[in-house]
Amino acid sequence: MKPGIPVAIVAALGLTQIVGYGTLYYSFSVLAPGMARDLGLDVEQVFGVFSASLLVGGLSAPFVGRWMDRVGAATIMTIGSGISALALLLCAWSPSIAVFAFAIVLLEVASGMVQYQAAFATLVESRPKAASRSITYLTLIGGFASTIFWPIATSLNEHLTWREIYTAYAALNLLVCLPLHHWIMRSRRSEAATFTRQDGEAIVGALPPEVRRRGMFLVSLAFALQGFALSAILTHMVPMLGSIGFGTAAVVIGSLFGPAQVLSRLINMAFGKNLPPPMLATLSAALIVVAVVVLGVSGKWLPGAVVFAICLGLGSGINSIAQGALPLWLFGSVGYGAITGRMSAARLVAGALAPFIFSVLMERLGINVALIANACLGAVGMAAFIGVASAAKRTATATPWASPPRTSNQ
Repeated sequence: MKPGIPVAIVAALGLTQIVGYGTLYYSFSVLAPGMARDLGLDVEQVFGVFSASLLVGGLSAPFVGRWMDRVGAATIMTIGSGISALALLLCAWSPSIAVFAFAIVLLEVASGMVQYQAAFATLVESRPKAASRSITYLTLIGGFASTIFWPIATSLNEHLTWREIYTAYAALNLLVCLPLHHWIMRSRRSEAATFTRQDGEAIVGALPPEVRRRGMFLVSLAFALQGFALSAILTHMVPMLGSIGFGTAAVVIGSLFGPAQVLSRLINMAFGKNLPPPMLATLSAALIVVAVVVLGVSGKWLPGAVVFAICLGLGSGINSIAQGALPLWLFGSVGYGAITGRMSAARLVAGALAPFIFSVLMERLGINVALIANACLGAVGMAAFIGVASAAKRTATATPWASPPRTSNQ
C-alpha cells in the first residue's frame, strides 16, 4: 500500500466489513424463507419488516454520526459490534413476531454503527490526509462480502436452522469484530496524534461556510437518488430480468454485478488516484443511468442485459467510494461523522422506500415505464453532483485559499 495509509487498520476494518455486511445484510435474503415458515408469515411480510428496519436505520444515522464525532467512530464501532451480537441472538431466540421485528430493527440500527459510514469515519479520524485512498482499499476488501457470505449462508441453510445460523453469526460479531474494533479504538488516538503532528491539522473542505448548506442539500439529494435507483433495481433484478424474458439466464446475468463492483474499485485504485471525488461521484451516477437505459432499450437482447449488469456493478462500486471521499473533499474532516450521518439518512430512507415504489410502478405501468422513471431520477442525481462540483470550482477560482482539499495550516 501507499505510504501513509494505515495498513493494519484498513485490513482490520476490511475483515469486519466482510463479517458485518455478510451477517447483518447479505444473508437475510437467503434465510428469509426459513424465517417466514418458522414464524407463520409470508416471505413478503418478512421483507416488509426488513424494509421497515432499513427506514429506522436511516433515521438513526444522523444521531449515530453525531456520537461518532463526540466519542470517536472506533468507539461507536466497538459498541455496535456488541449490539449486533445481542440483536442477532435476540432474533435467533425470538418467540414471537413482535420480538423478531424488534430484533431486526435493532439489527439495522447496529448496522449503521459498524458498516461503511462508521468505517469511513474511523479512517478519517486516524489519518485524514490518507483517508480517500484508504477508503478505496477498504471498499475493495469489503466488496467481497456478498461473494463470501451468500454461498456460506446457502450452505449453512442446508444443514442448520436460521436460528442456529444467526447464533453463529452473533459469535462472529462478538469474537472477531468486537476485538478488532476495540483494538482500533485503543490505537486511534495515538495514530491520529502522530500523523497530525507530521502532516498538519485536519483537512478543510472545498466549500466555504456560506455555500455549505446548499452543497449539503445537493449531495444528500444526489446520494439519496442513487440509493433509490440501486435499491430498486437490485431488489428486483433477478425477477425483473426473468419477466423481461431471460428465464433461468437471469441469475447468471445478475451474478455479473458483484465482480463488476470489485473491478470498478480495482480500476479506481490503479488509475483513479488523481480523479477528484466530484468526478468520481458523477461517473458513478452516469454508469447507473446508462445501465438502466440500456436495459430499457435493449429488451430481450442478451448482450444489452450483460452491459446493464456490468455498468450497474461498476457504478455501484464507485458509488461506495464516493460516499466516503466526496464529503471529506467538500466539507473536510472536522465533523465528518455528523455530515456523513445526515447524508446516510437520506440515502437509506430512499433505499428503504425504493423496492415498494418500484414494484408498484412495474405492476401498474410496466417495466419500461419503471425503468424510465428510475433513469430520470438517476439523471437528476448526476446533475446535482455536477452542480456541487461547479460550485466548488467557482469558489476555488474566486478564492485561491479555498482550493480543495487543503489543510488549515496551508
